[in-house]
Amino acid sequence: MIKLPNLSAFKDYVRRILRPRTKWGRVMLWSGGLSVLVYTLGWMRDSGSSMKPGGWTVFFALVFAFCVLRLTFRWVRRRVMWRLRHRLIVTYVFIGVIPVVLLLAMTALSGHLFAGQFATYAAISNLQSALRHLEAENDALAGRWGSLSSSTELEKQRAAGLFMVASDRFPGRTVTVWQGNESITLSAKGVLVKARPAKAPDAIKGDFSGFVLDGEILHLRAVKRYTVDGQPRTVISDLPITPELLHAATARLGSATLILPNRRGILRIGPPPRGKPDVRQMVQTAPLAPSSNRFDPAFSFPSFFNALNWEGGSWQPCAIIVITRPSLLYSTLFATMGDNANLYLRGLLSIAILLGLVELAALYIGIRLTRSMTRSVAELYSATEHVNRGDLTHRIQIRGHDQMAALQESFNSMSESLVKLLAEQKRMQQIESELAIAYEVQEALFPHKLPDLASLDVYGVCRPARMVSGDYYDFISLGRDRLVLAVGDISGKGISAALLMATAHAFVRAYSLPPDRASTPAELGAALRIDANRGNYFWVDGADPSRPSVGMLMSALNHQLFRCTSPEKFATMFLGCYDDAAHELTYCNAGHLPPILLGENGSVSRLDTPGTVIGLFDGGAYGESTVAMRPGDLFVAYSDGVTEPENESGEFGEERLIALLMEHRHRPLRRIGEVITSAVANWIGDAEQPDDVTVVLARAR
Repeated sequence: MIKLPNLSAFKDYVRRILRPRTKWGRVMLWSGGLSVLVYTLGWMRDSGSSMKPGGWTVFFALVFAFCVLRLTFRWVRRRVMWRLRHRLIVTYVFIGVIPVVLLLAMTALSGHLFAGQFATYAAISNLQSALRHLEAENDALAGRWGSLSSSTELEKQRAAGLFMVASDRFPGRTVTVWQGNESITLSAKGVLVKARPAKAPDAIKGDFSGFVLDGEILHLRAVKRYTVDGQPRTVISDLPITPELLHAATARLGSATLILPNRRGILRIGPPPRGKPDVRQMVQTAPLAPSSNRFDPAFSFPSFFNALNWEGGSWQPCAIIVITRPSLLYSTLFATMGDNANLYLRGLLSIAILLGLVELAALYIGIRLTRSMTRSVAELYSATEHVNRGDLTHRIQIRGHDQMAALQESFNSMSESLVKLLAEQKRMQQIESELAIAYEVQEALFPHKLPDLASLDVYGVCRPARMVSGDYYDFISLGRDRLVLAVGDISGKGISAALLMATAHAFVRAYSLPPDRASTPAELGAALRIDANRGNYFWVDGADPSRPSVGMLMSALNHQLFRCTSPEKFATMFLGCYDDAAHELTYCNAGHLPPILLGENGSVSRLDTPGTVIGLFDGGAYGESTVAMRPGDLFVAYSDGVTEPENESGEFGEERLIALLMEHRHRPLRRIGEVITSAVANWIGDAEQPDDVTVVLARAR
């Protein structure tokens, strides 16, 4: 079955090419298109003939190439260089491999250059040494020649005798003596008929010694000019450079080749074109001897020098190519050191071997380090992927004892801490859920429907420091003419205080209800008296069950809280019973902050009675008092969370509370409660609220 290509993916690929998303991609697309367009228009204008790209074409092509290189570099950096392993490999290549390769290449190149220069310098120095000897013998011969008597004819026999004496060092040398236009040429065989060489060119003004191109042969030539009896004489010693002479000059170096310029004066070292010889002459010695071992390769090196063209008087380039071996150069270079040269050679070889071993050790250490680091990073990356998927049970296998192993161990420890933290968070969520339920239950305990009395308005507010509150307030209606006001503060904060607050709320409600509305015997406690000996309740003789005593109710609450709570738990409580017909408030205070009664005439009194906190000691007695409430009188009960909060100026205090009440006493009770709670919040500022804030207000009318 033939699988058809994915046309949608192909269309997306073409769309990404034709509509790049990046700025550099758009520049690359437009510059490449403009380059092709400009070149095509130029080609069509020149009728399709071949043409070189114009300036704009080259410009757009360079911009296109630059964009391609930049985008390629970005792609390599994002895709290939993303892995730490690739980055470390590139780093090691640039730090360790490339410098070593460059050092070896530089060493090889400089060694080749030094060896070649030394070989060619030694060859040319040997030829120049022969030239200096030739010049010295030419000067000596000229001195002897000057002792001959002056005559119009040269004394050839005597001159030949002089030459024979001076020609032992250079058997192939010829000497030409010019006196005016007459010359005599002498060689080892005697007097030659033909004068050779010709007269010195005009370019040579005085004495001369050097390389000379005469015809198609390279010569060593020395010229000596002097005057005898007023007549100028010139003695020219000539020695052609033959393979024998060249071999004598380079015998210890290897094989040598002299390359002379062509007829147009151009020097070509490479092979001549086919069928067109490009050099006049090549003087070459015998072939190079075979190598002594595999580390003794042959190499060649050219060196250039200038030779005087004897016919034209101009200087032309020549070259000498020396083919040698390292063993020949070594023996020549260190010939004077004897056996000590082997010591230096062994030392250099030992250093090279040591350097190689160090490089191998560094490469091995780098590979091990790279593998260790990349493996650790890969395992950490895989572990983070597991954590990202929610798998907190995955652990990294620790193999070493280095810092990467410590990091892996730290990651495993972090995973374990995350497991514990999530379990703790789950437990806290359960607690918060339970606190939310407790908050809802506690909110239901606070009175939401205010009682309606003819001569009294009431209002209460509680702002807990935490989610649930340990403060308590309640309004309990006893028919149409009686109202019980309860304000309490449970020791501690949080859920334990809230539970104790709910218990106190239940007891107050139970003991405040009259017997005809009671559903259980415990609700009759308001009309019962505690028998300490028998440990139960009995009816009070002559007591009116419809009119409970707040002192008796406080004693019953104390007995019940003492029995059902731990010894360190207690509460402060204020209970008051308002008689609507008599406009009187009968109250009992069990260790609570005394409420404040602001009279219509501006008087301030505090409602307090003897009695300790409830739930701490059993069998306590609580007294009660009665106060008349005239129209306009304001009753204010509060918890210690109102007066005890502190800032840098000190406590909020009762005096500041009384000042607020005096300022806002004629406002609605709800507004007065908001003013007090807002003032306390502003006093606390950004700090945490230290305690529950509870305010209960009542105004007679």
